[in-house]
Amino acid sequence: MLLAHYVSPTGDTHWTLPGGKVEQAEDPFDAVVREVAEETGCVSVVERLLGVDSRVIPAAEAHLGIEHQNVGIFYQVRITGGVLRPEANGETAESVWTSISDVAGLCRSSLVDAGLALARALPPTATGHVSPVAVGGLIRH
Repeated sequence: MLLAHYVSPTGDTHWTLPGGKVEQAEDPFDAVVREVAEETGCVSVVERLLGVDSRVIPAAEAHLGIEHQNVGIFYQVRITGGVLRPEANGETAESVWTSISDVAGLCRSSLVDAGLALARALPPTATGHVSPVAVGGLIRH
């Protein structure tokens, strides 16, 4: 399992999965490939959609101290190239390959456990990515 060592602006650290926010007008399918490259230096391709995790993050546990809804889209990717490296000017200090049996002993984000649970469930082997649907007639954005 590829984990990213997150270091917050306040110096707090924990292990998490490579990932991040979807940019304006960006497809989540493309966002995961971009985020893996930015945070780890690796080139990846999406193999399958694992699922969606939705949770409320209480203010006391939230990065900015404000309760918010977190919706995580989890993909299984295959690394096809690149070299592991820290994120340039970012919050990922390092990325490492970690055996799944070692994950339980790490200080980690709940996203790691959500990703593992979804990977163990192994949904159908679809990527979850569909071509855009044409909008018109009775269909509206």
